[in-house]
Amino acid sequence: MNASELDGPRVKRTVLGQEGRVVSTSSELTRALGVVAIVASVVLVVLGLFVSPADLFQGDNVRLFYLHVPVAIVALYIAFTVTLVGSVMFLLKGSVFWDLLAGAAAEVGVLFLGLTLVTGMLWGRPTWGAYWVWDPRLTSTAVSFVLYLGYLAVRKLEMDPTARSRRAAVLGIVGFANTIIVKYSVSWWRGLHQGSTLKPLDSQIEGLMMFSFFVGVVAMMAVFAWLLVHRFRLAWLQYQVDERQLEVALRERRSEGSSSGLAQGGI
Repeated sequence: MNASELDGPRVKRTVLGQEGRVVSTSSELTRALGVVAIVASVVLVVLGLFVSPADLFQGDNVRLFYLHVPVAIVALYIAFTVTLVGSVMFLLKGSVFWDLLAGAAAEVGVLFLGLTLVTGMLWGRPTWGAYWVWDPRLTSTAVSFVLYLGYLAVRKLEMDPTARSRRAAVLGIVGFANTIIVKYSVSWWRGLHQGSTLKPLDSQIEGLMMFSFFVGVVAMMAVFAWLLVHRFRLAWLQYQVDERQLEVALRERRSEGSSSGLAQGGI
């Protein structure tokens, strides 16, 4: 594909490098992250389903803990923190890098938060007798999910890109405030959701259960990092393509204007 083909539909499926080659979002970093994510996930499945013991009170339902809590930690305290930092930095510096990083982190964070809600409901059915109850922790988590869906929707609005990114950045900052509510909702209000299982001086899990949880956190962090890098690179490449399309369109408009002026001058 050459530069003249940037106007065609193929631009949405391929991105050109400087020498005309198709650019991939893969690299040695992402391949290493992928290997770590796969290995850690397999180890997590083995530990969580077959090796770790059943809980004294929850029985085998505790096995969802090794996935549910790690994805919640990654979504609320890592992904949305990256979105917060990216949003603040964009408002301060106006950097496209920070804007795209914030958006990429929010997309992956919403995916993880959705998985958090699903695994939480699967755990709640045998524990509480219902898939959903209006518990403060569940409700505030659902509010976060909706807020960040709104954030992603704002990023898709057809409007001036800079204004759109500024509005999204403000929403990214406001949305993080609800993450604090999610964190302390169990302490601030009485509900069915259990309190913190992992406390620095009084952890309720230990031994193989703690190790399985640790593997779950490592696995989900590796999956998040792998997805984040790929999503950011894809957004960056799309941004470059959009910039080239804009340059081509402006060049054509100038050419049309020059041709029109010459024609009128000839008349």
